[in-house]
Amino acid sequence: MNLISNPWNAVFFIGFIAYLATRSHYARQTRHNEKVHRQVDGLEQFLLILVISTSTLFPLLYLFTPLLAFADYRPPALVPWVGLTVMLFALWLFWRSHADLGQNWSVTLEVRKQHQLITSGVYRRIRHPMYAAIFLWCIAQALLLPNWLAGWSSLATFSLMYFLRTRREEQMMCEFFGDEYRAYMNQTGRLFPRFTKPRPQSAPTSN
Repeated sequence: MNLISNPWNAVFFIGFIAYLATRSHYARQTRHNEKVHRQVDGLEQFLLILVISTSTLFPLLYLFTPLLAFADYRPPALVPWVGLTVMLFALWLFWRSHADLGQNWSVTLEVRKQHQLITSGVYRRIRHPMYAAIFLWCIAQALLLPNWLAGWSSLATFSLMYFLRTRREEQMMCEFFGDEYRAYMNQTGRLFPRFTKPRPQSAPTSN
């Protein structure tokens, strides 16, 4: 069993439990929030299934069965140490993003009753720090699990989800928060802090 034979696999598994525990904790806190808008179509459901499969099912198959052994490889000795560093930062950012959002978080594209736009904490300079944390987690998974499927597939599928979902999410936020969210977009980066000056917003025109 890979979990026993390779100590780095055990390190990943501990982080994996912490990752799931963080998500589960905040999911329970927001479970009963009243929603005023929910944008869960076929594309959203497909992306969620794809990401969940590669980020949970594949690693568990790799750790507890020999089914994915054909995709194993041997990485340089330094790689898992880098993976551990990335994993620790990813877990912190993942927790901090949930904590700063509080009751405003949801796993799908939703707006709850009395939804607030959060622009403080890790959201002060980055609009999507939780997505940044998940990207980092996927990179850590790739570096800690020396298997092409269990290690790297979640990075590919989450990248697809991010590029297909983010524009739709920001459109939804603009519809509900209007100019407040557009101003926030002008001052922040999506995944990385914006260090340049905000772009001047054009004045509204009248017909």
